[in-house]
Amino acid sequence: MRIFIAGASGAIGGQLVTRLVARGHTVIGMTRSAAKVSALRESGADPVVVDALDPDAVADAVAKAEPEVIVHQLSALSGPSSMRRVKQMAAATNRLRTEGTDHLLAAARAIGVHAFVAQSNALWMERTGGPVADESGRIEPHPPADAEAAVAALRHVEDGVIGITWADGIVLRYGSFYGPGTSLSSAPDAVMTRQIRERKFPIVGDGGGVWSLVHIADAASATVAAIERGRPGIYHVADDDPAPVRVWLPYLARTLGAKPPRRVPAWLARLLAGQGAVDMMTRARGISTGKAKRELAWTPRYPSWRAGFTQGLS
Repeated sequence: MRIFIAGASGAIGGQLVTRLVARGHTVIGMTRSAAKVSALRESGADPVVVDALDPDAVADAVAKAEPEVIVHQLSALSGPSSMRRVKQMAAATNRLRTEGTDHLLAAARAIGVHAFVAQSNALWMERTGGPVADESGRIEPHPPADAEAAVAALRHVEDGVIGITWADGIVLRYGSFYGPGTSLSSAPDAVMTRQIRERKFPIVGDGGGVWSLVHIADAASATVAAIERGRPGIYHVADDDPAPVRVWLPYLARTLGAKPPRRVPAWLARLLAGQGAVDMMTRARGISTGKAKRELAWTPRYPSWRAGFTQGLS
């Protein structure tokens, strides 16, 4: 197939290019950075430099590429971290998930693609029910005020893609990424890794928030399976071991050779980082992945973060 990947130079986008080209697909890789064109070309993609927030440029690039499938992996969650930088990245990502999604959907409809596959994530599953949610669960309808824009942007992606009638709309709710190219890897500039080593990523409150994690290579293999044989709807993509923060974070610190994470009361974390961060650390729900395994014939290489952290960070 001819496959257009928006966000082809990101952590998962780069993995997708390599895998799809190896499987015989023609890949058109969209990036906003001219500096990443050479790497995309070396990976086997036909690169295009496009500002995802420019509707005319997106429409023109998609029309020229004539893809059968569009894969939406746009985000701005990369680069050096500071409180101000995090807010800037979050705001930019929200625009990519709202305006960027709308531009890609309009371009896709104009040329009549067969399928549209989009990235969502599982950190904001509705905070009711048990510790693990399946695909019938919805995004939290009443998030904290400081997380409202980010959660609304996720909802925008999901509603827009699942609501299309002119193509197969597929949404992938990923667990939290780790592995090469992500913020949690063995690379010296990996933001989350550095924070854990510097004891700046604490356990907040009781650390009872349940996170599902997924190695970036497993996320990519599930995405390829969804592109090739997914049906319209939502798929959860994560490992088989959802766990509270108070369980997986100390294990990760030991794996990295770091001191145990600090413990910070929820009231103090709320003052320093906001209610949204506290909510994720104390109330998040994990996800189940039975549907992806059944319908996509997908099996993660790392079924638990325990093996993934020790074997797959580099």
